[in-house]
Amino acid sequence: MAQQISCGCGGSGAAAKEKVLVYACSGAANVAAIADHVARQLTAEGLGQVFCLAGLGADIPNMIQTARDADLNVVLDGCALDCARLIFQKLGLTNVKIIRVIDHGIEKAKGVKIADEQVQEDRGVGQRCPDCRLISLRPMMRNIP
Repeated sequence: MAQQISCGCGGSGAAAKEKVLVYACSGAANVAAIADHVARQLTAEGLGQVFCLAGLGADIPNMIQTARDADLNVVLDGCALDCARLIFQKLGLTNVKIIRVIDHGIEKAKGVKIADEQVQEDRGVGQRCPDCRLISLRPMMRNIP
């Protein structure tokens, strides 16, 4: 079970019961592979449920409605192109938290191999404040403070 954190927001814990969907960039670079890995780990740790970004990009109505109905959509973009963010923007979805891998000190490189120093397989990837939706990926990526 994922460890819950408190960020000091003083909330009631209601956010812990929310429906959180997690989407990952699936580009060809290492940062896309990291985003996908993190999304799957967040799901494994009970912090959200991986959902299909391609379905949103393809304008599949029931998938778009599922995203609209979610309490929070966590979007893991790999790089500055922000492809995943742009899909959400195009659809007018605002219940979104964007996390960009390159903003955490990981350089984009062509190819899908993830360097060992970028990912810690043996530790949890996320923590979530039960009150304000803060999701921390600090344990997963070495370069996140």
